[in-house]
Amino acid sequence: MSQSGSQAAAFFRDVRQSGVVWFVRDDEGSPAPLGADGTRSLPFWSTSARAQRAAKIWGDGLRVESMPLDAWRDGELPDAAEEGFLIGVNWSGPRLVGWSFTPTEVLNRLAAAD
Repeated sequence: MSQSGSQAAAFFRDVRQSGVVWFVRDDEGSPAPLGADGTRSLPFWSTSARAQRAAKIWGDGLRVESMPLDAWRDGELPDAAEEGFLIGVNWSGPRLVGWSFTPTEVLNRLAAAD
């Protein structure tokens, strides 16, 4: 399994176990980098430590916050789908790279983890 694949697998396993999703933001909101295919991804992490590394890499006053998994699944994912965003999971490394999924794919993977 690739590094990104193992990070994605860890994301779904960890958030099901903890019931919490982590993200980074500033007063303007969360970063949503533009991918090579022209779509934007909202990144999320499965642990506080992973999100803290991302905030440190991106800098610019980003802070780490968390959200209950149920609120994320029922609120954030439908909003992201409506706005055409992908969901990045457990991006890592010095350039914060990893896999992104459609919100529907994320919901399906969460359901499969039950």
